[in-house]
Amino acid sequence: MLEHHKENGTIIVVGCDEAGAGCFAGAVFASAVVLPSDYHSNILDDSKKLTDKKRRLVYDDIINNAIAYSIQSVSAEEIDEINILQARFRAMDLAIKDLSVKPELCLIDGDKFLKDYHTRFECHIKGDGRFYNIAGASVLAKVSKDDEMLRLHEEYSMYSWASNKSYGTKQHKDAIREHGLSPYHRKSFNIIL
Repeated sequence: MLEHHKENGTIIVVGCDEAGAGCFAGAVFASAVVLPSDYHSNILDDSKKLTDKKRRLVYDDIINNAIAYSIQSVSAEEIDEINILQARFRAMDLAIKDLSVKPELCLIDGDKFLKDYHTRFECHIKGDGRFYNIAGASVLAKVSKDDEMLRLHEEYSMYSWASNKSYGTKQHKDAIREHGLSPYHRKSFNIIL
């Protein structure tokens, strides 16, 4: 059951999450979301627990009801340069900084974030299943990542990214064996086939 952080409404609280860190290809996406303290949804949850159809319904609801939101990404090339952990942090930082409001508290999904960050933050393991703001961010990031892979699938259909979203499925690995890596694959992942 999702809840609002106890400070939501008295200060500006943003939720932040990323999607696509475990993918073999494409960017990593992050979103930052500020929702009203009275926001409620019977559907919203951790994006991994929702069907694509429900995610897209909730995506539209969040966009229409958020006080502020931002979606940012860090490319596969940059992931290869700085590593996936730093790329995740960079994408989340970009999303937070791009908000039209200045947050006073950032709720980060996960167990770590940038040291000495410019805004007070709290890390919450499985926070996307606990707080509305983080769950909203997880949905925006996940839909954005999925949409990227749907676009790239049009050019590289042999990898079946429309269905596997570039995760390391058997189907995806078989395609890499047959066709090699695309320009969008993350070379630093040292994909084991």
